[in-house]
Amino acid sequence: MMKIKHEAEERHVLAVTVDNEAGILAKIAGLFTARGYNIDSLTVADITENHSVSRITIVTHGPPAQIDQIHAQLERLVPVHKVIDLTELGPHVERELALIKVAGTGEKRVEALRVAEIFRARPVDTTTESFIFELTGAPDKIDSFVALMRDLGLVEVGRTGIVGMIRGASEA
Repeated sequence: MMKIKHEAEERHVLAVTVDNEAGILAKIAGLFTARGYNIDSLTVADITENHSVSRITIVTHGPPAQIDQIHAQLERLVPVHKVIDLTELGPHVERELALIKVAGTGEKRVEALRVAEIFRARPVDTTTESFIFELTGAPDKIDSFVALMRDLGLVEVGRTGIVGMIRGASEA
């Protein structure tokens, strides 16, 4: 009987520093697509004063060999300066921003405000029938808040995707 080995999937947060040029995001997305890899979260931001360099944060998952291959393939792309695997470097901070729209009146409205206060979600828009809450935190915190709001009149969720940095004084 033949045994099939299944490697455990790992979640990794990659910080990729790239030249800020047209098409780089398409190249990176194409690299993932061509090999059948999934991107769980993707954020991009200009990080230099002269707008020449951007940081792309990619959250992906897969067996260790696949993560190593993703890392190697990203480093081969010409406009890529460096690829840092925050997960492998150790303790790091991950944050995400979400806007969550909740509609409701009466007790559900009061309960939505109470839960928002516990989660430190800030109402950024209010009407007589709805709220839009702004919530920043770890992805699990946002997931929990959204799950609680489902019973209280959740209408819509917008999430930025994850950004991360290694802990401590040094740059990753």
